[in-house]
Amino acid sequence: MPETAPDALAHRLSAGLLSFPVTHFGPGYELDEPAYREHLGWLAQHDVAALFAAGGTGEYFSLETAEVDRVVRIAIDEVGAAVPIVAPAGQGTATAVAQARAAARAGAAGLLLFPPYLTEASQEGLVEHVRTVCRATGLGVVFYQRANARLSIDSLARLADDCPNLVAVKDGVGDIEFMTRLRARFEGRFTTIGGLPTAETFALPYLELGVVTYSSALFNFLPAFALEFHAAVVRRDRDEVYRRLREVVLPYTELRDRRAGYAVSIVKAGLAAVGRPTSRVRPPLTDLVEHEVDELRSIVERAAAVPA
Repeated sequence: MPETAPDALAHRLSAGLLSFPVTHFGPGYELDEPAYREHLGWLAQHDVAALFAAGGTGEYFSLETAEVDRVVRIAIDEVGAAVPIVAPAGQGTATAVAQARAAARAGAAGLLLFPPYLTEASQEGLVEHVRTVCRATGLGVVFYQRANARLSIDSLARLADDCPNLVAVKDGVGDIEFMTRLRARFEGRFTTIGGLPTAETFALPYLELGVVTYSSALFNFLPAFALEFHAAVVRRDRDEVYRRLREVVLPYTELRDRRAGYAVSIVKAGLAAVGRPTSRVRPPLTDLVEHEVDELRSIVERAAAVPA
């Protein structure tokens, strides 16, 4: 499979809604390939711009390196002809380089570069980390601005010159001043992606900052609702956006915030609520308890009742 050119990846990412499929596990937490394939096939029937395999919602942090490669290859094999598949890279620099090269061999359309594992780093260290990964691959790279990986505007300027295949920044911080400076300094150079938890909450104000797309966890189990929400954002239909926020998204986020790690767990519970194949989350995450699943079903029912 030929590689997707970095500029083509940037264009594709800005063309519509993005999502991170969950990864399905069996009773012993082993990869459940048939269930994962079925899920990917279902998602690909909807108008999604790209899927990020083995991403945050896909529990990248709990996958072994060989499992990451397997999940990416399954996704490409199952739906890669219809939907671009972006692969993850992370941990230490050497591991990220190895995962980047594996993603290119598998035929991924691009790469999402996660923060380095555990340790804090200087701006110089982060720049070298990103530069090393970018130079190891011809794939377009999306930098995930989050946690211990927060590049300054000056650092991004250095990388913009050094790494032509660094094409996008996914924001998981929510620093409005940074996002404003990013657009003012680099408009047209980087595609910006909304990546805060339950990104629908921030989608409308972020649109004014040039962030035309975001990754939707809700798309995993409410794809029609998620696409209609995104369409309302793009056309700046504030009444419709806030109606959907009040009736579905904000109650969902309140449930999500009950326990650390629920941002992933609630998505897998959502699949159960709509009658789709799902699985438990791997430790150290924990699943929703029974009464919380009942609450989520009520939210799903309200989403189904929202007119298109």
